[in-house]
Amino acid sequence: MKTRILHYSKEILLFIFVITLFANILSLYKSQSLNKEKLFLLTSRLIDNSLYHITEDKPIMVHIWATWCPVCKAEIDNIQRISNYYEVITIAVNSGTDYDITTYLKENNLDLKVINDTDGLLAHKLNIAVYPTTLIYDREKNLVFSEVGYTSTIGLWLRMLWSS
Repeated sequence: MKTRILHYSKEILLFIFVITLFANILSLYKSQSLNKEKLFLLTSRLIDNSLYHITEDKPIMVHIWATWCPVCKAEIDNIQRISNYYEVITIAVNSGTDYDITTYLKENNLDLKVINDTDGLLAHKLNIAVYPTTLIYDREKNLVFSEVGYTSTIGLWLRMLWSS
């Protein structure tokens, strides 16, 4: 019985390793076309109609997502956790009105800084083709990490620590 459990445990760990490796290779491939220029969103209007100014000398995470995206919904709690400790700005693409996004945030107990990209122009300027996409910029606002698809809280946390 113990050998059978050990055998299945090894198989499960190998499966998780292969899936993780595949997901990272896929993310690397999909992130090749992203805009690698310095961050241009220094001042933006948020869905609450306030102006948001990006803090200098701090790393920042820019998270591009959509309310209709199931992977985004699975990952959004990770983004919320990171936003409690680091500067995070999110861009909701083709997700309806400011009211629609505010309702979505309230229904999911989220308190994020959100730019409403109703027509997808910001996503287009960043060359975003897949949602969610997470971009992490260092203190000088240079892109240091990009992740396409789901990312764990620990993965985001480590990338933000590295960019500090």
